[in-house]
Amino acid sequence: MTLKHQLYLLCLDYLQKKAKDIKVLIDEAIESANDETKSSAGDKYETGMEMMQQEIELNVSRLTEVTKQRELLDRINPDVAPQTVQQGALVKTNNGYYYIAIAAGQLKLDGKTYYAISHSSPAGEMLMGKKKGDSFNLNGKVFLIDDIF
Repeated sequence: MTLKHQLYLLCLDYLQKKAKDIKVLIDEAIESANDETKSSAGDKYETGMEMMQQEIELNVSRLTEVTKQRELLDRINPDVAPQTVQQGALVKTNNGYYYIAIAAGQLKLDGKTYYAISHSSPAGEMLMGKKKGDSFNLNGKVFLIDDIF
């Protein structure tokens, strides 16, 4: 299995865990809302139900975002070795390795650190379309692209 396949699978695992955690939060909020019983303090019940509904809506929104990230990841073919930086590229720079996929943060693999970033992140935007040998400045640092996989 190639390095890009391994990074792809780590990103997929990240999204699956995130979706699972969010679903648990939604289920817990629904269960709490269902357990609420109307007491003599009607306003307290209504406030509690509203808070549960807001929590459910927030987590449904978060789950929707995870689904969008999954769709982006699904479009990546780890077998492609692009000449320029694009979605799915693994970029070696003088300041580390960047996997242009989803915003999953640091990924550790075989003792090395890789940064899974979105193409719309500041670093991702600077990298997109660049080729081996190109450089750019980000936050006062000069990045030189050593290789693209």
